[in-house]
Amino acid sequence: MDRNTITGLVLIVLILFGYQYLTMPSAEERARMQREQDSIAALAIEKQARSADSALAEKQAAAAPAGPLTAQTPAMAADTTGADTLNADSLRQAHLTERFGIFSTAAQGDNESIIIANQHLQVAINTFGARPNVIRLKEYTTYHGHKPLLLAVPDSGAYEWNFFLGNRKISTKDMNFTAERLGDTGVRLKAPTTDPGKFIQVTYQLDSNSWFMNTTLELVGMPEVDPRNLMFHWNLTGFHNEKHRPTEEQKCTVFFKYFNDDRDYLSETKDDARKFEAKTNWVAFKQDFFTVAMVRDDGFTSNGSEASITTLPDDTLYSKRYDAKLFFPQEPSDHAVLDMRFYLGPNQFNTLRQTGIPEFSRIIDLGWGIFGWMNRFLVIPIFNFLHGFNLSYGIIILVLTIAIKVLLLPLTYKNQKSSVRMRALKPEMEAINAKYSKDEPLKRQQATMDLYRKAGVSPVAGCLPMLIQMPVLYAMFRFFPSSIELRQQPFLWADDLSSYDSILTLPFHIPAYGSHVSLFTLLMAASTIVYTLVNSKQMPQQQGMPNMKVMMYLFPVMMLFFMNSLPSGLSYYYLLANLISILQMTVISKWMIDEGKVREQLLANMKAPRKKSKWQLRIEEIQKQQQQQARKRR
Repeated sequence: MDRNTITGLVLIVLILFGYQYLTMPSAEERARMQREQDSIAALAIEKQARSADSALAEKQAAAAPAGPLTAQTPAMAADTTGADTLNADSLRQAHLTERFGIFSTAAQGDNESIIIANQHLQVAINTFGARPNVIRLKEYTTYHGHKPLLLAVPDSGAYEWNFFLGNRKISTKDMNFTAERLGDTGVRLKAPTTDPGKFIQVTYQLDSNSWFMNTTLELVGMPEVDPRNLMFHWNLTGFHNEKHRPTEEQKCTVFFKYFNDDRDYLSETKDDARKFEAKTNWVAFKQDFFTVAMVRDDGFTSNGSEASITTLPDDTLYSKRYDAKLFFPQEPSDHAVLDMRFYLGPNQFNTLRQTGIPEFSRIIDLGWGIFGWMNRFLVIPIFNFLHGFNLSYGIIILVLTIAIKVLLLPLTYKNQKSSVRMRALKPEMEAINAKYSKDEPLKRQQATMDLYRKAGVSPVAGCLPMLIQMPVLYAMFRFFPSSIELRQQPFLWADDLSSYDSILTLPFHIPAYGSHVSLFTLLMAASTIVYTLVNSKQMPQQQGMPNMKVMMYLFPVMMLFFMNSLPSGLSYYYLLANLISILQMTVISKWMIDEGKVREQLLANMKAPRKKSKWQLRIEEIQKQQQQQARKRR
């Protein structure tokens, strides 16, 4: 790489920054677009809430007793005597009393939706069942059509508290509640009984500026109900909100954490279920970039609590079906109060970490061990710092890559210097190979080690810096697919850096590749080949490894298939990393390391007497023992 090429790369970077600055919308334009989006979303959520209300009304009507217990139409009432009407009402009331007991009053009435909202959330609470029917994240939209993003399909499954009152199983899903607003962010719902001193009360209250909705269930005047046998059951279906459903589906599962253990999760690739074996801090229905979680400071008991995940094959609208049944460690009382919090928000690392919930941020898979530490303490802090400059995420990734490469530059320099030192001994290595045939590997190896000792060269010196850099590469492989900040962020030809970019849709499907062509992946593979060519010139020739060169060039082809459907932000990062590595190697080899001087130093070392290290003595002893054993076998 000559000086003109380096100048060209610098100009490309300047053009990218200039393009970002010139095309960045003004503050007024961003505010206007946000107002338009909120208006459209408000209309959409009202429409969905009305549709859900109609569906629930039909469901309630279908659940009403048939035959004589069904309410009569006006035309029928005109032909019916007052006595018959009174008798039908009596039969209906008797049926409700038999089924619901003292809650027969709550089994009647009309349902309505109460919308509560804060800065982040808009939730429609339906009075029939006292359930959050529509949960909308105001700051996000779906990829397809940019519709309001809902955390669950409205009325997609059960949402209930159920318990036994005598020999009757009572469930809130069968009840109509009366509603009392608590400002714009809360609502209190009450299910009355035939006894004014006994009722159920459910309160929903959104935090003013967070992603939490506090929920409280109160059993008033019913000491005969044991709260420890009360079960909260939530079954919901998630929407397909992202660009690539297979990738999205692979990240959808149920996470949970026992009080005295690390967080755990169900299978991400198949149907799975788990009966909880200990007290549980929280249970989370994790989608790709969003989560619905049930959190309780006192935890949920292991007495019957369980969760499951179900895949929905060949479904283009939905992701997976989640289910949780949770029990509470609450003693019976005349006024039992069971409370918990719902987290209804994004899988953003700092947002989850700042909740203070133990290991809640580990819903995001940043990698295990050193890979996770690398992301938490290096990548994410740099990424968040750059985010504060309000740059395009494509530019942020560029600057992030440069920053990491600069931090790793000492290791890169040491690795390349070690390669130069090894390559400088090429004449001596050729002499050793000429002196000892392939049939004398032990002698050849012993002579090689003696040469390294005299020259002061360590064959493993170049491996250690490379091993230290590997965690960064793998950490990035985990960071980019998990970064919600890249979601729906365009850059150049990519419309969403959190998913694949596509410049061509194929009329057929290629196994292990897909039906689209990702340009960032193509460029990444091409840059890997160039990097391999440049690096192979820097590395010393290895004897006895004829297939290594084939593997080095086969690897980019394998990556072409493997990464075609992975996030374009990840391929873009690897492309930049390759280009910067090529630039670093060129600069170091031309201006920072003089191979002639390195060889002079090695020759001087070989002339000076050097004491063998314990490790070298040990290696020589092992080689002598091997030679003696070989002679005995002959």
